[in-house]
Amino acid sequence: MNVKNMYIASQEPNAGSFIVTMGIMELLKSRVGKIAYFRPVIEEDPLHDTAIHFMLNHFNLDQRIESCYAFELNEVESLLAQEKEHYLIERIIELYRALESEYDFVLIQGLNQSLYSKVINYNLNHLIAKNLQSLYLSVISGHHKTYEHLSTEITLEVTAIKNQHIEHLAIFINRLDPDAHRHFCDADPFCDVPLFFMTEIDELDRITMGEVKHALQCDQIVGGKADLDRIVRRPKIAAMNVEHILDHFEEGDLIIVPGDRLDIILTVLYANASKKFPSISGILLTGGLTPPERFLDLITGVNSINIPILTIRYDTYRTTQLIDHIPATLRPEQTRKIALAMGAFMNAVNIEMLQERIRTSHSSVTTPAMFEYSLYQRARQVRKRIVLPESDDERILRAVEIVLRRDVVDLILLGDPAAVLHHATALGLDISKATIIDPAHSPWMEGYVDDFYALRRHKGLSRQTAQEAMTHSTYFATMMVHHGEADGMVSGALHTTQETVLPALQIIKTAPDISLVSSLFFMCLDTKVLVYSDCALIQDPTASELAEIAIASAQSAKAFGIEPRIAMLSYSTGTSGKGDDVDKVRLATQIVKNRRPDLLIEGPIQYDAAIDPDVARIKLPNNPVAGQATIFIFPDLNTGNNTYKAVQRSSGAIAIGPMLQGLKKPVNDLSRGCEIPDIVNTILITAIQAQSETL
Repeated sequence: MNVKNMYIASQEPNAGSFIVTMGIMELLKSRVGKIAYFRPVIEEDPLHDTAIHFMLNHFNLDQRIESCYAFELNEVESLLAQEKEHYLIERIIELYRALESEYDFVLIQGLNQSLYSKVINYNLNHLIAKNLQSLYLSVISGHHKTYEHLSTEITLEVTAIKNQHIEHLAIFINRLDPDAHRHFCDADPFCDVPLFFMTEIDELDRITMGEVKHALQCDQIVGGKADLDRIVRRPKIAAMNVEHILDHFEEGDLIIVPGDRLDIILTVLYANASKKFPSISGILLTGGLTPPERFLDLITGVNSINIPILTIRYDTYRTTQLIDHIPATLRPEQTRKIALAMGAFMNAVNIEMLQERIRTSHSSVTTPAMFEYSLYQRARQVRKRIVLPESDDERILRAVEIVLRRDVVDLILLGDPAAVLHHATALGLDISKATIIDPAHSPWMEGYVDDFYALRRHKGLSRQTAQEAMTHSTYFATMMVHHGEADGMVSGALHTTQETVLPALQIIKTAPDISLVSSLFFMCLDTKVLVYSDCALIQDPTASELAEIAIASAQSAKAFGIEPRIAMLSYSTGTSGKGDDVDKVRLATQIVKNRRPDLLIEGPIQYDAAIDPDVARIKLPNNPVAGQATIFIFPDLNTGNNTYKAVQRSSGAIAIGPMLQGLKKPVNDLSRGCEIPDIVNTILITAIQAQSETL
């Protein structure tokens, strides 16, 4: 029997049950179509419930706020005081059943039990979970608790849930102290419920500049949206003269200063830009004072000034008091915190075992969110090293931090280590887990030059030209992949397609039985993911080349969990059309059938007959590809490029790519207009490609 819901709850506040709920939701989003989020009891007005708003917005849940909860806490207290527990449970069941009938799975988050203690002497979460026939996941805080204390708490929790005849999925011990964690790792198991451990992450308990702006309703006069993701380690009032204040800057400071102290503002900005001073999180100008317009022109015109400056109407003393009372939360725009939390969650769990115990039913539906979340899980299966030669691009550094915090791929950056780290630090980023290599001082340089010369001298390449080529970061990075120092490369944010692809063709070369490099896009529609190829590289492929593109696309699709059903597109379906263009597609289809009789392929076929089952029943009845194709091979670049852009813009589909295929080892090209999510997805795709023997 497949489970339809899961109940997550803790016995105490600040146990981290919300992070666990986020992690479970992300796991579910990679395999379940429609998911609902439900809280039987909320603490406050739903319009101000941060958990509901986060889940709906971050995970793009198709759900109204009113359907996300049953009661507010004061209503529950009143009903229980009136001995109306029966009505309370019946109403929760009624609202849950409404969600269950509309969604494939309902993820339920309970309220921490300590908030109920004033009116009841039993565990209300257990009672609700029992009545909803839920799979139960417990969250226990390990903060400042010994191994002995936690062992007793775990035993009591297991016993209590067993006595209620609730199926116990697992227990998360969150915010665990390192000593207790080591003790658990060394001790023999003492219960039959799986235990997952998450150690304390200091940054998750700290506020960001965005939270300061939101909580205190500040105005932002300098910096962008990404700058608000900076973590505040401590607020610090700056009231000294400039010569004295320099000795007091620390990493992550929020400098609070009256808005008319232009000397201090300049000092903070230039200290942050200096390699000899720590990174400042931001500046908060008090007293409702804003610097003159020409002063703002001065500081915003300097490229190295990239910390946010906020203004507030309160005086310095009142502002400092207010900051001390801002709670650390998670908001959808806090990409850095979210990546850190999800990385910690995924490292704590045995994903395969957890998914098996959840036993959710599989669906043929694949949403864009399901596909994108699945990239993280696929990349995590076999850890790979991806090199990025464009370390001086801010978008690259921001994407690198997200991937590192997710802890799914090892990343290598090319550049001067001191300069790269300073750039990242000035942006408020932590990329300390990345490996940074300076090609100019690398012990590999001489050997790479020799190897490149040996590879290309029959083409007339001189050793001097080989040496000059290796000074270009894309050539050096490609040679790293060739030698196995990296498993794949991602470039193109600053370089052209030719600067990315040409070194790969010269050094890595194509895979056996493949004569050309082609590309594909993953087109994420509302309920399915399709493969479009080639939409970026091969201008007018021959029949033989079309066949190679089809075979390579089938292998790529399979590596990403897409069952290959290939449509060789043309303006004609079956035998109805004549002409050179149709004949090319027909011949290409036959070549594929001869080389790979195991593949499902149809061609020539029109797009509507390939994708629409109703049209397919008329044009090609009972055909295993028509109406259900997953791979669309376009006859030329003009058709492919225009089609993918038309579908993307007119239907709102998400296009992930282009992904290069046909090389012995993976190299992928970014668009120079790429955004941070594009870079993250391309890194993950490259890592997944590197797991496969055939690209």
